[in-house]
Amino acid sequence: MMTTVRAVVKDGRIQLLEPIEIADGTEVLVTVPTDDDDREFLMRITEQAFAAIWDNPEDDAHGELLKE
Repeated sequence: MMTTVRAVVKDGRIQLLEPIEIADGTEVLVTVPTDDDDREFLMRITEQAFAAIWDNPEDDAHGELLKE
């Protein structure tokens, strides 16, 4: 499973903007958009990927159960 986490570069180091549980020494893949077109493209495909994952009948049923 993959998790996408927003981060910033500060003093040459990547700092996550939200806490996550990850073991020390875990290798990660960092994707850095190099211009506005790349940034827009990455945001668009990320939204599409999450929509495909979250927009499903099972989640709808689970959401209805949580309301009860």
